[in-house]
Amino acid sequence: MKFRSAINAFIAVFILLFLGGCTFKSSIDAGEEIKNSPKTHEASMKPYKIAGKTYYPTQVSIGDTMSGVASWYGKDFHGKKTANGETYNMYALTAAHKTFPMNTIVKVTNKRNNKTVIVRINDRGPFVANRIIDLSYAAAKQTGLDISGTAPVAVEVLGFEGVKNGSRSVLIGDFDVQIGAFKNLSGAQFYQREHNNDRGRYEAFIKEGWHEGEKIYRVWLRGFGSETEARDFISTSKYQGAFIVREK
Repeated sequence: MKFRSAINAFIAVFILLFLGGCTFKSSIDAGEEIKNSPKTHEASMKPYKIAGKTYYPTQVSIGDTMSGVASWYGKDFHGKKTANGETYNMYALTAAHKTFPMNTIVKVTNKRNNKTVIVRINDRGPFVANRIIDLSYAAAKQTGLDISGTAPVAVEVLGFEGVKNGSRSVLIGDFDVQIGAFKNLSGAQFYQREHNNDRGRYEAFIKEGWHEGEKIYRVWLRGFGSETEARDFISTSKYQGAFIVREK
């Protein structure tokens, strides 16, 4: 039984890296990047100046949306430092934004083809007029931007990864935590049973969704009283790649 549980946990982590979700269709390559990401630095919320213009990082809430033009950056920056001190990996699902807090998780939808990607903000930019987000090469490829170069997109804030300190404005509502995503219902049901009643208070349940035209089954935990409680749970839990989701 322990062996079967270990195998299933491994599969769950693998699929987390491949899918993801709240509407969170998470990353293929970002799982390890997210796992090892540093916490949001206070310095990342300080105003900064680029080409004579001052930018003011702002707090955001889960559910916030914005529209504009997206671009992407690749090999010329691969291996260089990002604004939050990480090493830029063009094959991870990350992005640059001028003002969102570091480690904000957002869903980006290409309005031309409706393809979506989930990315984590770990850099600043793009510093070009009318552009609102700069995707990594992997994220651009997943949404078709690697071909077009730029495209009109919608950006939605889904949550915050690995953040324990610092205030956040939050929406009133129920906050859950996604702990797994599966292509097969049976795998999701097994994982749900394994992790139901976590810490004696969090109920595991299954949410159906879609990823690139295929149905997936996401396992969520409910029972969190606030975004802060959900965020603290993630920071102390065993679930690799877990993130906050909000029932709409």
